[in-house]
Amino acid sequence: MKTEICEPIETTAALNAPAIYRRNSTASNPPSIRLKSILVPLDFCEMSLKSLQYAVPLAKQFGAKVTLLHVLKASAHFKDAEYLAYLEREELAVIEKQLDELIPQGLSVETAVRQSFVFEAILDVAREIGADLIITTTHGHTGLRHLFKGSTAENVVRRAPCPVLVLHQNEHDFV
Repeated sequence: MKTEICEPIETTAALNAPAIYRRNSTASNPPSIRLKSILVPLDFCEMSLKSLQYAVPLAKQFGAKVTLLHVLKASAHFKDAEYLAYLEREELAVIEKQLDELIPQGLSVETAVRQSFVFEAILDVAREIGADLIITTTHGHTGLRHLFKGSTAENVVRRAPCPVLVLHQNEHDFV
């Protein structure tokens, strides 16, 4: 069997691609990735805690700040500030304590608790903190549950102001 080396064909898409992606580019270094702020939404289930397995090493590598976010589901009767004012102080303290217990040593970490539709709160906080990356998980609901409930991860990916890393329960981990 004879192996032939084929020359690439220049297409319009290839000609319009940034120089770093062209085959015979004069650029010697790929663009560097800068992460200053990583948002990690958590609902305290085991699956959502998987996000920290990715966020911690990335934050250490890039010297990024991590924001841990817990979202209380929206109530039709209260707006954000009104609802949080009605929460028992002890309940809010428990949530903040749970977030604080997750903070690894040696990292710049902030915590936030919001009351809203989950994906809206994630997007709002991402914009507020100028997130460079959102690391979230998906429970992988399918069928009617997905149709009626929708996917928080899908809504975040579609509307996020920054890249989103979505982790699945049964995937190959690289950390």
